[in-house]
Amino acid sequence: MPQLLILALSLLPWIPAFLCGGVTTVEEFAVLEGKSLTVPCHYEPQYATYVKYWCRGRMREFCSSLARTDEPRSAEDKVSIHNDPVQLVFTVTMEDLKEEDSGWYMCGVEIGGLWSADVVAYTNIKVIHGLSVVNSRLNGEEGGSVTVQCLYSKRYRESEKKWCRSGDWSSCLQLGSEGRYEDTSVAISDDRTGTFAITFKKLQMRDAGWYWCSVGQQHMSVHVLVTPTATTTVMSPATSSQPVAYLTPPMHATKESGNSHRHILESLLVCASLMVLVGLAVFAWKTWKQHKSHEQRRMEWMKIGLSENSEEAGDLQNSAVVFLNKNSPNGHMY
Repeated sequence: MPQLLILALSLLPWIPAFLCGGVTTVEEFAVLEGKSLTVPCHYEPQYATYVKYWCRGRMREFCSSLARTDEPRSAEDKVSIHNDPVQLVFTVTMEDLKEEDSGWYMCGVEIGGLWSADVVAYTNIKVIHGLSVVNSRLNGEEGGSVTVQCLYSKRYRESEKKWCRSGDWSSCLQLGSEGRYEDTSVAISDDRTGTFAITFKKLQMRDAGWYWCSVGQQHMSVHVLVTPTATTTVMSPATSSQPVAYLTPPMHATKESGNSHRHILESLLVCASLMVLVGLAVFAWKTWKQHKSHEQRRMEWMKIGLSENSEEAGDLQNSAVVFLNKNSPNGHMY
């Protein structure tokens, strides 16, 4: 019994952290090697003046401290922390990430005291190497421009980089030693820090389709959609009496009609649910009433049976029994 009491008391400080959710953050991040990452940690208003910290690990007692709001940051530190009490969030930035930086991290608010545990939140950071794109589906207007950003990890800085139209190997454009390529329709540049960008200068309808950017043996697909230029038709002055026709964008009625249909469906579901509940209530009431009626009939039959039995018993009490003795001519009555 004393051991259970001690265990319960030791768990008391952790109850507010689990029930109140004092700190929240994103559960998982994936970032390319060599890139930086910023993690937002949101907290409740009552913790605005408390010290915030960032550490590596999943247990506070064994968590390696990396940054605190009450400690200045040195120039060589890869980790920085910034608190914004107005927005109730503190952000942690990790720079030049490597694969060995992958793991569990904790952002927390230091409460202090024997009976008060820190409020914390955990996140898992995965540092990967390879290739990714900022946006795998892009669209632009005919005659305009659009830029594709292909991101690569640190180990691919010196690797060969290409931009190709999917299904047509002869269309591949390769960056030169200076990290640039440009012609009348497209411009490609590599910043040598992890990004090479492809810009379509003047989009044409034939530019629409699938492409891929490659770094070494890594490939990522990108889809480019080109929409026609919106045209305006103006009638000549000679026919000024006729109305001027403009090509207007499509009405945004889909969302509204969808919302209307959704509201109608919700109303129907509510009505149907109410009808089902009413039906169940009526059924239950009728079942109870029938059961009660059967019980009353059974009780009446039992009363009738008891009354008949009592009458028969009375007749037996009032009747006389005559015993005849075969040796005596006279009988005896009782």
